[in-house]
Amino acid sequence: MPPRLSPTIAAIQSPPIPAAQGWARAYGGARGPLIDLSQAAPGGAPHPDLLARLAQAAGSADAARYGPILGDEILRAALAQDVARLYGGRVEAGEVAITAGCNAAFVTTMLAICAPGETVLLPTPWYFNHEMSLAMLGMVPRALPCRADDGFVPRVADAHALLDESVRAIVLVTPNNPTGAIYPPETIAAFADLARSRGIWLVIDETYRDFLPSGTGAPHGLFAQEGGREGVVHLYSFSKSYAVPGHRLGALIAGPEMIEAAGKILDNVQICPARAGQSAVAWAIDALRPWREEARATLEGRADAFAAALAPLPGWEIASIGPYFAYVRHPWHGIPATDAARRLAAERGVLMLPGSFFGPGQEDHLRVAFANVDAQRLGELGERLA
Repeated sequence: MPPRLSPTIAAIQSPPIPAAQGWARAYGGARGPLIDLSQAAPGGAPHPDLLARLAQAAGSADAARYGPILGDEILRAALAQDVARLYGGRVEAGEVAITAGCNAAFVTTMLAICAPGETVLLPTPWYFNHEMSLAMLGMVPRALPCRADDGFVPRVADAHALLDESVRAIVLVTPNNPTGAIYPPETIAAFADLARSRGIWLVIDETYRDFLPSGTGAPHGLFAQEGGREGVVHLYSFSKSYAVPGHRLGALIAGPEMIEAAGKILDNVQICPARAGQSAVAWAIDALRPWREEARATLEGRADAFAAALAPLPGWEIASIGPYFAYVRHPWHGIPATDAARRLAAERGVLMLPGSFFGPGQEDHLRVAFANVDAQRLGELGERLA
């Protein structure tokens, strides 16, 4: 009898983006090169000075050695200073853990606060890797519905109604993947109050916070508010802001109890984060602020180009749009989103992700990731989708 794999892992869906990218192989190129709107990847290369520092660090003997479990002090301190500058308040390097990307920060956080069988509230449509990670860990994702009428911003009252003794955490994702929705600071504060009142954790994934519209200010006031960070875990990714997703650098920021728990987990999962990128990115946090602002402005232009391309198309509706993403209603009501996305890829050379990848009740929607497609190519969408 052959050995079996874990039934828990067997029950989890395959990685969605490679599955969707496989549909594009059926496209023959009749309408021009494929327009790939499937993955939230940076649109360009890292800044040349950052590339030079990455190369120098990779060639050093020090980067080949083990580093501290929670990351090199230089990057922990630089991120702490950056967060304090943006959000206000005081953040110490000792409150930062560097991880192998933000997904690793999320998994580490969930392992630290939940036992198998316990429940986590996830806003839906949800980021599929969050749901998949919880299922893999034997934890229970519970949908916190976000409605188009509310701009896909979750309601505290809905979360309150979903809480029971099994719930250990509420997760927020802002700016949101997949909808692009930006949660107002007062909404985040209200969720923090709810979590504290129930003795559960609030986990805020802010991977895309460096791409908020110009002049937005602090995404929320929890770092500046006395006691505002109690029971809060802040998740962050360097991948998008510095165009270095292949270097796998993310972070979590939390109080001492969580950081101690994270150290136990990370020692058994990654030993230490990859070292070559840490000193280079620590330098870039201050040195490349103007370059990051240019990238943010470019992304705003791409969002505008996408919206303009879809505006004249009958039946297409942008339900929500924000940094990196748009969530759109396709015109074929009753057709499963996967079928719609597969045909768009094969027949029109436009690859989007079906809403069904992001939870139940999403069959009328498609997710668009426009960051890695320039405005001129986005302008071709009108002709492709007409």
